[in-house]
Amino acid sequence: MDTGSAELSATQRRVLVAVKRQGESTVDELGETLEISSSAVRQHLGALESAGMVTSRRQHGRTGRPANRYRATERAEPLFEADDGNFSLELLGHLEEEAPELVARVFDRRRQRMVDDAQSKVVGLATDQRVGVVTELLDAQGCLADSGELDAGHFRISLHNCPVWAVASEYRQVCTSELDFIRDLIPDASVERVTHKTAGAHTCAYDIRITS
Repeated sequence: MDTGSAELSATQRRVLVAVKRQGESTVDELGETLEISSSAVRQHLGALESAGMVTSRRQHGRTGRPANRYRATERAEPLFEADDGNFSLELLGHLEEEAPELVARVFDRRRQRMVDDAQSKVVGLATDQRVGVVTELLDAQGCLADSGELDAGHFRISLHNCPVWAVASEYRQVCTSELDFIRDLIPDASVERVTHKTAGAHTCAYDIRITS
């Protein structure tokens, strides 16, 4: 099936989402996660790989037969965009031509609105609780977000999808706004981006360390 020219089936989309969430996965790992047979997973991955939406590499250095590990490609990103990326790019391009200084202000106002909308959800919460809420907010935006505590006072939020990939690829202010959004909602912690999808990583990941 040519999924590049047709809509994904519900199961193919589930497989693709699982691949993006896990970064890299084997057929058996995906089958366990999705609770479907390995043969079914392999069939759907074959269609997705033929369409250029996933790619694989051979995993060596393990006992038994080497297994392929699958990950999503950039071609899959537009499937998860929250809005019409091309339309947004066109509008931003016109704005940049007319008043370049306004582009940064637009992204800053967007971030501030998001922060204002979210503040009531984190008021009075401890840092670890704020991490959980921010993760939920980012996940609701389409970022396929998850988080965990790496060690005492050290957390990581991982975003497995960019819902505005087309815009982020051209305007890195989106990425800066995302970092500032997390910093604004978790002010008693140090927040740093440690991986970046636009730099070729599988995720955008943020390390959060309690400082007070």
